[in-house]
Amino acid sequence: MREVVQRGLWFEEFEEGVRYLHRPGRTVTEADNVLFTTLTMNPQPLHLDHAFSAGQPFGRPLVNSLFTLSTLVGQSVAQLTLGTLVANLGFGEVAFPNPVFTGDTLYGESTVVSKRLSSSRPGEGVVTLAHTARNQDGVVVATASRTMLVQTREAGERAAATDGAGA
Repeated sequence: MREVVQRGLWFEEFEEGVRYLHRPGRTVTEADNVLFTTLTMNPQPLHLDHAFSAGQPFGRPLVNSLFTLSTLVGQSVAQLTLGTLVANLGFGEVAFPNPVFTGDTLYGESTVVSKRLSSSRPGEGVVTLAHTARNQDGVVVATASRTMLVQTREAGERAAATDGAGA
């Protein structure tokens, strides 16, 4: 019987200029916002205090922007990097041009900006993605660039064969 294991893309499968739409979307709940904010020890009343937030420019609590960024990156994992990522090398150009509120649904997309084989790590390549999150109305609520180290197909398949040899 043929078996298929879900995985991300090998380095060779990333193509510059390709945009990946990550579905399904993720509707943000108040529990998400409160839990993430408190787990990360962020006492900002803009995320936690309805009475305080009512007197601020948006008139209600804002979803923690790092929750938005984490959700955006997380939405890309199953489609792009599951089991093929070696490491995140860095994030750049992070922006939150519009607010996110509880009840909003986030839809992520990622575009491959560049890729190159690593000069110092055989069997791995460096890929840079441009991530974008939109709400249910198509409004951009977050953008970020991310550079990561990804296995080549040959290295990944060689590692899988070695892992299975002792089973």
